[in-house]
Amino acid sequence: MAESWSFLDPFEPNFRPLVVIELAKGTKEETIKWFTKRIVDKKANAGAQLLVKPLVTESGDENIYLVGASHLRLLLGAETVGLVKECNDNSMRTFTYSSRKTFKDFADDNHNFLTMAECQYIVKHELENLRAKDEKMIPGYPQAKLYPGKSIVRRLLTSGILVQIFPLHDREELKKLRQSWYGRVKVGYQPLDEIRCYFGETIALYFGFLEYFTFALIPMAVIGIPYYMFAWEDYDKYVMFATFNLLWSTVILEVWKRICAIMTYRWGTLLMKRQFEEPRSGFHGVLGINPVTGREEPVYSSIKRQIRIYLVSLPFVCLCLYFSLYVMMIYFDLEQWALDYHEENESNFSNLMLFVPSIIYAVVIEIMNRIYRYAAEFLTSWENHRLESSYQNHLILKVLVFNFLNCFASLFYIAFVLFDMKLLRQSLATLLITSQILNQFAESLLPYWLQKRHKKRMKKRICSLKTDTDLSLVEQVNLEKEMGTYFGTFDDYLELFLQFGYVSLFSCVYPLAAVFAVLNNITEIYSDALKMCRVYKRPFAEPTANIGVWQLAFETMSVISVVTNCILIGMSPQVNALFPDSKMDLILTVALVEHLLLAIKFIMAFVIPDKPRDIQIKLARLEFESLEALKQQQMKLAAESLKE
Repeated sequence: MAESWSFLDPFEPNFRPLVVIELAKGTKEETIKWFTKRIVDKKANAGAQLLVKPLVTESGDENIYLVGASHLRLLLGAETVGLVKECNDNSMRTFTYSSRKTFKDFADDNHNFLTMAECQYIVKHELENLRAKDEKMIPGYPQAKLYPGKSIVRRLLTSGILVQIFPLHDREELKKLRQSWYGRVKVGYQPLDEIRCYFGETIALYFGFLEYFTFALIPMAVIGIPYYMFAWEDYDKYVMFATFNLLWSTVILEVWKRICAIMTYRWGTLLMKRQFEEPRSGFHGVLGINPVTGREEPVYSSIKRQIRIYLVSLPFVCLCLYFSLYVMMIYFDLEQWALDYHEENESNFSNLMLFVPSIIYAVVIEIMNRIYRYAAEFLTSWENHRLESSYQNHLILKVLVFNFLNCFASLFYIAFVLFDMKLLRQSLATLLITSQILNQFAESLLPYWLQKRHKKRMKKRICSLKTDTDLSLVEQVNLEKEMGTYFGTFDDYLELFLQFGYVSLFSCVYPLAAVFAVLNNITEIYSDALKMCRVYKRPFAEPTANIGVWQLAFETMSVISVVTNCILIGMSPQVNALFPDSKMDLILTVALVEHLLLAIKFIMAFVIPDKPRDIQIKLARLEFESLEALKQQQMKLAAESLKE
């Protein structure tokens, strides 16, 4: 890491810029002085004890500041945030500065002991924990109120004084990562450890899950091809395929938990203690006392929040769901029109027209999903959740419910109301392929093209500058601050979730869905890697031990797929022929099979441990050692008190 930043040595000896702070143009001088002083002040004076340097922009304004930290400060910060590192005995332990010599690869002059992502995470943590002491307002801005314990950075952001904070890219490391990640087309695994070192655990876990899910789809794709080619109407064989699919969906999700535990143990996040959650930046209310911390902070009535959720948000979501169903019925009218047109003309053109309604509907679905996403974000923010985790959970619930209905309602209607298996296959194929093409274009190709255009314009402007500052640094900061912001893995997981639904919900009708999913995911790996390295600003690393609520979402989808596939098989003519006299016997048999399959799924989920045995032993040993150390400390204190 030190070598990668060597070009900055003439700018300031021993100063490595890690994070960029951009203030609003025209920010008052007294505000800048107060804020920068708080950043560099010692911890004893309620400062962050970091390093900060101004960067002169093309207009000469000093509204951009580079933040770094000394090696010692970063090591102390690593202990504060509870980073877990590998010891010389190959065990994973929480880093402490006093025992630093016991950690693997540690040396006083080794600046690579902490990854750059970890350094930037530490700087972000220290900046966010800059708190007001006795200030009542931001100096120079009396309307921006403060109170003791309030996060200064959050107040500056909500007041519009602070435009953005983002971590800088490391050009040399990024170049190496690009080369090993997507620089050449190859058959092999992604460099997940390198991705984790550069982008952090949350991003690395997403790419790990994307890679794992793609490999897990290959058996389904291999089995699905012969079923598609040789047994199109043979529902007896589809029973075997659907049963395999249902067991497959359970096994892959349970095995993923084990793989995830192995990776996060190696990265140290499986052992990290959960940080106490502070109120999110958008949270507002009247000043009160937090009963947990005893600090003064805004409080908001939970009753008011519930009223907003149940009397405004819930009716709005229901209205959107109704509108989605209304659009679906228009789609079926278009399908009927296309079918009538084909029956009247029966030409190659009329054959193509049969696919037009599904393509139009797929495009409309994508547009509606994106519009609803903005509305859901606005509503969830308006609900005024105190914690970021609560905000994210409510947002995910709103988006998942709408996306599920919007994407799959037409397929359920075709399958269980129209009973048209041919139309179901056609619609499923069209929706899956069209949505994949649109997502690839909207999420990666279009942003990449726009970013390249912007980069060319920015380089022309920067080349005309005359400044004593290192031009490469000025160019880098100016380019990166105009890049789009990566808002997290929400949309990426949502895309995989919907894809999982297309593959699993109606597998016995369209076995080829897994093939298209594999092809899409292979290109998705490269396009997502491209957008992370070339399109968006570098995101801050976020330590995490799993994929969170998305694990539950995928498991729920697999349970729903059991029900849908059992009903589809029960509707087949071959199965109906087995019960010519009594439909009730058929219904009871299908229900029995569905319950048996669900029971098998839950038994498998219970039997397969979430963590491998060796990881369980290591975690238990660490817990035992922690308890023993605490016991020894208590005995030592007791012995000292007896002496007195």
